[in-house]
Amino acid sequence: MAKEEYPITQAVRFLREKKIDFTAHLYPFADHGGTHHVSESLHIPEHCVIKTLVMEQENHEAFIVLMHGDREVSTKQLARELNVKRVEPCDMKDAQRYTGYLVGGISPFGTRTRLPVYAEASIFDLERIFINGGKRGFMVEIDPVALETTLNARKIHAAIKE
Repeated sequence: MAKEEYPITQAVRFLREKKIDFTAHLYPFADHGGTHHVSESLHIPEHCVIKTLVMEQENHEAFIVLMHGDREVSTKQLARELNVKRVEPCDMKDAQRYTGYLVGGISPFGTRTRLPVYAEASIFDLERIFINGGKRGFMVEIDPVALETTLNARKIHAAIKE
């Protein structure tokens, strides 16, 4: 794919600025298609598709959780790991306000507000991951080490099978 063929989003600008190598992947976006649709469209394991979830703790402090596409977040376990009483997903409007991205196109890179990032520890066991590039229908393939080096992502253990 020629470089000119993919959108230049805030996430792409961020990755370029940090000199992170990535491969762009476009796919036909489907409302409510989720990571399963991405997996099928790009012919990759859903476990390698990483979803970006905007969540908040009881005092309404927002943060990002990165999770395998074929796993869910145990909010109880996550709250324990963060040493807070409870965590829950942000509503769509707040997620978009914090990140500057539309739901379905949220990337952890280049967010409007710098948010703490927590990533499921097993993500770092993968050779390559596919994560949203800041637009619906657009994924970037990167080395998961970039999550630590650019976002200071903290490893967590909060995955449960769907």
